[in-house]
Amino acid sequence: MTVRDQLAPDIVGLLRRAMLSRRRFMTTSAALTAGYTLAAGPVRANPIVTDAVGLHTGTAKISTNEGQMPAYFARPSNAQNPPVILVAMEVFGLHEYIKDVTRRLAKLGAFAIAPDYYFKKGDLSRISEIQKLMPLVNAKTDAELVADLDDCVAWAKTQGGDVSRLGIIGFCRGGRAVWIYCASNPDVKAGVAFYGSLVDPASQKSVWPKSPIELAPEMKAPVLGLYGSEDQGIPPAQVETMRAALAAAGKTAEFKIYPGAPHGFHADYRPSYHPEAANDAWQQMSAWLRRWSVLS
Repeated sequence: MTVRDQLAPDIVGLLRRAMLSRRRFMTTSAALTAGYTLAAGPVRANPIVTDAVGLHTGTAKISTNEGQMPAYFARPSNAQNPPVILVAMEVFGLHEYIKDVTRRLAKLGAFAIAPDYYFKKGDLSRISEIQKLMPLVNAKTDAELVADLDDCVAWAKTQGGDVSRLGIIGFCRGGRAVWIYCASNPDVKAGVAFYGSLVDPASQKSVWPKSPIELAPEMKAPVLGLYGSEDQGIPPAQVETMRAALAAAGKTAEFKIYPGAPHGFHADYRPSYHPEAANDAWQQMSAWLRRWSVLS
């Protein structure tokens, strides 16, 4: 078995983009000041910035079996019982990109919550080397992940969120979390996985008992999968295998593969950003969540 075979597919895709030129990017100090993580590589000089006008935003501490889990949330200021959308983050922690996505969802009318479910591992957004980051995130079990997301939903209900309209979106490792959670919680109405890995390394079996493809027959919510044709860790053939597995199990899912788009194509702060794919994917996501009555 090669070293590549032991890497999670999402990380293979990330490493493929790590050697790009650092021109037109923020300095390290500027990136830190802006709230971005350094392990993801150079930060683009002009990432998308979503304001909080008309929103109520903030941080929270959510009770879990592992302690008080930090979270960032955003919701429309005057909305009563807004739908709840969980934002499952990349491996880089709860940094500015994920917070900005949370505000974007709030602008669509959602009570969006980004839980920092790696909090027991430390502040991942302050780790600058991916080699130090990966052992931490790879130690997070699926059982722990699902429990943390469940606790997040319970907290949202106490804050006036309408959990009968529950959705989840996620990016990279968070995209994998979408598949896992949609196979676990029958209350989820819809999920959207942005380039979430579908086949796990054999070395992770004790931590992640079943990969998303193995969980296809157990999906309890319709999922939209958004992938790039140039993703080095999640090739289109693998996406087609997942599509077939879901269809064979009679599950509702749709996929879109973007020509020329790499892994991380939505991450507007990274060199992998592909504007055309990212913009269309956001529209596809919004339409999917409306189709399944998560968003109005």
